[in-house]
Amino acid sequence: MQMQDSQRIPASKDKVWAALNDPEVLKKCIPGCQSLEMSSPTEMTATVVFKVGPVKATFGGKVTLSDLDPPNSYRISGEGTGGVAGFAKGGASVKLEAESSEVTILHYEVDAQIGGKLAQLGGRLIGLHVEETRRWNSLLRSARRLGIRPRRAPEEPAK
Repeated sequence: MQMQDSQRIPASKDKVWAALNDPEVLKKCIPGCQSLEMSSPTEMTATVVFKVGPVKATFGGKVTLSDLDPPNSYRISGEGTGGVAGFAKGGASVKLEAESSEVTILHYEVDAQIGGKLAQLGGRLIGLHVEETRRWNSLLRSARRLGIRPRRAPEEPAK
């Protein structure tokens, strides 16, 4: 599954960057996240409870920040296993663009994969894009809690 979108956030690029690198904000962005702990400046361990239909599994895994270009962009990746339920892995490339000193456009491209029993049931019950959309919507809700109000970036005129 892949998707991309942009959000207009009325906050400085530095403030948005700080929120995107805060483990508490990131924890709120991961549905079912029970814990997210820093193990290094670019790595975290996570425990996530994931439920699709009748299957509920606890995943243990890691989250990695890479391709860091503060305060412009990074890639956030995660992978974990849930025993017989299967595995999940994915990530997002995030780019921040300053529209002005107090407005930032957050661009993101998400990719995700699940396998095992979770994928078999999940593929029939729901589209995985719903979960990824929830993650980013959760991120945007967390940004609002920090006083950052996201708005969709204006569409570019057709050429």
